[in-house]
Amino acid sequence: MFYPLMEALVPLAGYNIIIIDMLMTQTWRWYGPNDPVTLSDVSQAGATGIVNALHQIPNGEVWSLQEIQKRKNEIENAGLTWDVVESLPVHEKIKTRTGDFKQIIENYKLSMKNLASCGVYVICYNFMPILDWTRTRLDMPMEDGSLALEFNALELRVFDLHILKREGAEQDYTTDEMDQAKDQFIKLTSSEIQRISDNILKGLPGSEEGYSMDEFKAMLDTYKGIDADQLRSHLVKFLEEIIPLADQLGIRMCIHPDDPPFSLLGLPRVVSTQSDYQYIFNQVTSLSNGITFCTGSLGVRADNDLPAIFDVFADRVHFLHLRSTKRDIEGNFFEADHLTGDVDMFEIITRVIKEQRRRASEKREDLSIPMRPDHGHQMLDDLIKPKINPGYSAIGRLRGLAELRGLEWGINKMI
Repeated sequence: MFYPLMEALVPLAGYNIIIIDMLMTQTWRWYGPNDPVTLSDVSQAGATGIVNALHQIPNGEVWSLQEIQKRKNEIENAGLTWDVVESLPVHEKIKTRTGDFKQIIENYKLSMKNLASCGVYVICYNFMPILDWTRTRLDMPMEDGSLALEFNALELRVFDLHILKREGAEQDYTTDEMDQAKDQFIKLTSSEIQRISDNILKGLPGSEEGYSMDEFKAMLDTYKGIDADQLRSHLVKFLEEIIPLADQLGIRMCIHPDDPPFSLLGLPRVVSTQSDYQYIFNQVTSLSNGITFCTGSLGVRADNDLPAIFDVFADRVHFLHLRSTKRDIEGNFFEADHLTGDVDMFEIITRVIKEQRRRASEKREDLSIPMRPDHGHQMLDDLIKPKINPGYSAIGRLRGLAELRGLEWGINKMI
C-alpha cells in the first residue's frame, strides 16, 4: 500500500528537525469499466487508490483469481492501486442462516483467499438486511443549484403503508404518523410514487441487489421471526467463521454501519450505534474484525457521538468514509457539503491524524488509513451529463476530496 508522507520543519533548540507525518491514503470509489467516471478522472482528482468491487459476479459466488487480477491490472495500468474492496457482499442466506448458507460462507472464504493472493487486504462489507443504503430522493435541490441525496422519513412511511402495504406496518407508527402518510400519499403523482419505489427497491450505486415489488415482499418473508437479537447472533456466527481466516491472511475486515442507522420497513438493523459495535468486538476480539468509520451514516443519529466512537475503536478503524449529513428532528436528512452539516470534520480528522501517528510509533503496517470522500453533490457539468451515478458523480467528490485534503494538511501543521 502507498503511504503518503508530509514533511514539516520544526525549530527545536536552534536546529531544524524534520518531522514526518503520515497522511491518510486518498482513495476513490470506482464502479469498474462502466463507471462514467474514468480512472484518468480519478488520477486528475488527486486520489492515489481505488475502492472497487467485482459487481458483475452474483452475490454468493466466488471471486476468482483471474477476475480479481484482471481488475487489479486495469487499475494499476492507470497508475493507481486497488486499496480497498467495497464490498465483498454478504449473501442474504448468510444473514438469515437458511438454505445453502454454509456453502456460501465457504465461497466467501475462498474469495478472501483469492483477494489476499492478489495483494488486496482491506475488505469493507455490511450486514444490512435486504436493502443496502437507502434514500428516497436523488436530486434534492440545494441553494447553490447543485443536487443532493435525501432521505425523507414521511416518504418512507408512505411507501411502507400505501405502496408496499407491508403486513403489520401499522404497528411501527403512531396514529399521527399514519395520518400524515395517508394525507401525503393522496397528494403524490404517479411519477412521484414511481420515483420513491424505484429509489428504495432498485438499489443505489454500490447496492448489490435490486427488487421488483413482488420480489421484495418475498424477501421480507424470509426475515419473519428474525429480530435484532437473532440477526446480531447471525452476524457473530459469520464473523466467527471468517475472522480467523482474515488473521491468517493478513486481511482487515471492516463492517460498514447501517445507512440509515435505524430499522426500516420492519427489518432489524444491528450496526448503528457504539453499543452495536462494542457487542460485535466483544464477541470476536481480533483486530482483523474492524470498522469502516462512516461519518455520514453514524452522523444521522443525534445520539451517536462520533469523536467518542472513533476514540473507542480507533485501533480497529481500517477504512474511512468521510462525508456529512444534515438531519432534523423528524428523521429526515440530506447529504451536506463535506465540511458542513452535523459532522465536525475537524475533530474527526484530528483524531485520525493522532491515531496514525500512534500506529507509526508502534510500527504497524496499516499506519496510513485509506479514506475516500463519500458521496458528493451533483454540480457544474455533472448536472447535464447523460449518465451519472447518484452521489458518485465526479465534481462533487473532487470538491470533497480537495476540502478534506486541505483540512488534513492544515491540522497536521497545527498538532
